[in-house]
Amino acid sequence: MTMTAARRRQWLAWVLIGGPLAIFAIWGLVDNARLFLVTLLNGLTLGALYFIVASGFTLVFGLMRNVNLAHGSLYLVGGYIGFIVAERTGFWILAVAAGFAAAALAGLLLQVLVLRHMQGQDLRQTMVTIGLSVVVADLLIWIFTAQVHQMEAPSLLQGPIRGIPIINAYSAYRLALLGMGIGIGFGLWWLLNRTRVGMMIRAGVDDRAMLSAAGVNVNLVFAITFALGAGLAGLGGVIGAVELSMVPGEDTRLLLASLIVVIVGGMGSVTGAGIGAAILGLAETYGLAYAPTYSVVFTFLILILVLAFRPRGILGKAA
Repeated sequence: MTMTAARRRQWLAWVLIGGPLAIFAIWGLVDNARLFLVTLLNGLTLGALYFIVASGFTLVFGLMRNVNLAHGSLYLVGGYIGFIVAERTGFWILAVAAGFAAAALAGLLLQVLVLRHMQGQDLRQTMVTIGLSVVVADLLIWIFTAQVHQMEAPSLLQGPIRGIPIINAYSAYRLALLGMGIGIGFGLWWLLNRTRVGMMIRAGVDDRAMLSAAGVNVNLVFAITFALGAGLAGLGGVIGAVELSMVPGEDTRLLLASLIVVIVGGMGSVTGAGIGAAILGLAETYGLAYAPTYSVVFTFLILILVLAFRPRGILGKAA
C-alpha cells in the first residue's frame, strides 16, 4: 500500500514537472532552434560555475554540517586575489592557483579559529559567519572600491568556436568551463567514494568519536576538508570573474545559489549538487531568455516543487 502511494507520487511528479518541460522544449525547438540551443549551453555553463562554488559548500555544509554563510565571501576573496595576480603576472593559471590558495587559507583559519569551537551549534555558526561576511564585504569595498572588475580569458580560450551545427559559434571559454565543472565533479566523487581520505571524512561525519578512537586526527581531517571546500569557492571566484564580474553583491548571489543547489540536490551529495546546479543554471537562463520578468520566480518554483516531492532533495538521504 505504501509502495503504491510512493509510486503514485513519483508519477504525479513526472507528469507535473516533466510534461510542461517536454512541451516547452518542443515548442522552443520549432519556434527558434538556435535561441533554444544557445540558451541550453548558457544554462549548462552557468550551472557548471554554480557547481564549482556549491561543491565546496556541499563539503562544508552538506557533509560536515558546518553552517558557513561566509562561503560567498570566500568566492569574492578568491576572485579579487586572482584578479590581482592575473594583472601582475599575465598568467591565468597562476591567478587560478592563487585564488584557490587564498580562499583555502582563509577557510582554514575560519575553521580552526572559529567554527571548530562551535561544533553542532548551528545558530552560533550562522550568526558568526553572517557577521564575518559583512565585515569581509566592507573590507573588500574599502580595498577594491565598488568598481566592477573583470578578468580576461586565457589566450587559448579567447573568442568563439565556429562551425557548430545550428548555433554556428559559441564561446570557447564557456565550453571549457563546462569541462572544468565535470572534471571537478568527478574528482570530488572519486575523493569521497574511492579513497581512504574520503572514507575517513564520511566516517568522521557519521561518528566523530569512533573515528578518533581509531587513532585518526579528526580535527586535521575536518580542517583539510573545510580548506578544500573554501578553496573551491575561491577557484569559482577566479573562473567566474571572466564570465560574470567581481563587484560587491556577487558574494550574496553565489551564497544563495549554493544554498539552493545543495538543498535541491540533496545534502552532502556531490552528484546531487551537480544536478541541482544544472537545474538552477537552466532555470535562470531560460527564464531570462523567454520570460525575463518572471525569471527569479522560476528559481524558487523549482525549490518549492523539489521540496514538495523530495523533502531531502533529489539525491538526499536520511541522516
